Amino acid sequence: MPKISTNSLHGPALPDDTTVHLVLDLALKIGEVQMSSGAGAADVTATILSVTESYGLPHTEVDVIYTSISVSCHRGTEALPITSIRVVRQRGLDYTRLADVEHLVRNLGPIEEAHARLEDITNAKHPYPRWVATAAWGGMAAAVAFLVGGGLVLALTAAAITAVVDRVGRLLNRRNLPFFFQQLVGGALGTGAALAIYSTGLLPVRPSLLVAVGIVVLLSGLALVSTVQDAISGYNVTAAGRTVETVLLSAGLIAGVALAIRAAVHFGLDIRLSDPLPALISAVPMQFAAGAATSAFFALACYARPRALVAAAISGAIGTAAYGLVTSFGLDALLGSAVAAAITGFGGATMTRRLRIPTLVVVQAGVVPLLPGWTTYRGLFQLTAEGDPAGLSTLVFASGIALALAGGVVFGEYLAQPVRTGLGRLERKFAGPRMSGPLKPTKRRLE
Repeated sequence: MPKISTNSLHGPALPDDTTVHLVLDLALKIGEVQMSSGAGAADVTATILSVTESYGLPHTEVDVIYTSISVSCHRGTEALPITSIRVVRQRGLDYTRLADVEHLVRNLGPIEEAHARLEDITNAKHPYPRWVATAAWGGMAAAVAFLVGGGLVLALTAAAITAVVDRVGRLLNRRNLPFFFQQLVGGALGTGAALAIYSTGLLPVRPSLLVAVGIVVLLSGLALVSTVQDAISGYNVTAAGRTVETVLLSAGLIAGVALAIRAAVHFGLDIRLSDPLPALISAVPMQFAAGAATSAFFALACYARPRALVAAAISGAIGTAAYGLVTSFGLDALLGSAVAAAITGFGGATMTRRLRIPTLVVVQAGVVPLLPGWTTYRGLFQLTAEGDPAGLSTLVFASGIALALAGGVVFGEYLAQPVRTGLGRLERKFAGPRMSGPLKPTKRRLE
């Protein structure tokens, strides 16, 4: 066998092994923060590749699935590749942490300094006390109550019930209860409290409004946008994992609500469902204010910074106004949700890049006021209290609205790509819009 000359061997010139390991570890930790915050797989992949290229690793392969991230650095034909893997064990919405990581990637320095800064970010406490998040969830519920046409009494009642549900969920989370059961307890507790208050005559409005508000709050934390983004971008394994989790958590919520309704029927409570609720209130000033407040309180509950809160409020106002406008022209709830979400995604994408705010924060908050809480409750009531099989069709319709919202947001991001300035090569390279991670992380190769 002829001897191969070393001159014929080709491969990238890389730093030493220690530096390669440090770079891969840094990139994996950054990707883990993004995944745990709900970022899409395409965004995580692009960010990791930008970090490794910045530190002189030109040929790196990244594999992202829902529960782990793998990175392999090719070192030519002489040296073996170096591969690292990191498991994503915890998930939680902390938009300040996500924004800090993006700022770190935009301003990468020496590798040891970058590791120290990332360690400070991941170990830092939430920017607000936990009671602020609880109050924000309550404020979000009150805003949704105004959005669906309720008055001050309904808003205060919804806020109080939501705050109790959040504290109970916090307690269950400390006991490591699976999220499925946390959703079940939240749905049962919120619905049961609403029906119990109504049965005493203290609540002057129908309980369906109060239950619908609770469903919107519990649905708001699901990663619908990232799930559709992964599916469209071709990351099917990650999309399947997110879909299973979303379906499971939604099933827990549905089971809790249905359990409370069945208990109310069993004890003979009069909880008859009245005529269908209008999708949104008709008063335009209140619609703007309630939509803005809903999105802003959601962002605050997810620990977003003040500048992000303002952007989220603008996004929520635009989304609810757009929905009210398109439905006034005769579009149904499904198509109207898609159009409103597309407008929200477009506006969020063009606004947040200049403000250096993760797009995911704004668009996720912007579609929260449009979540199908009332439709979900109506379907469950038809199935459990009335025994009407048509309730299944209503639930399918509610799922269609949720998918229309997520798909509309992603489509709006696509439409915004030609408008935004400074599109980087990585964004053009990957199929799908970027909702997390800077487009141009660094302007120079780091040594």
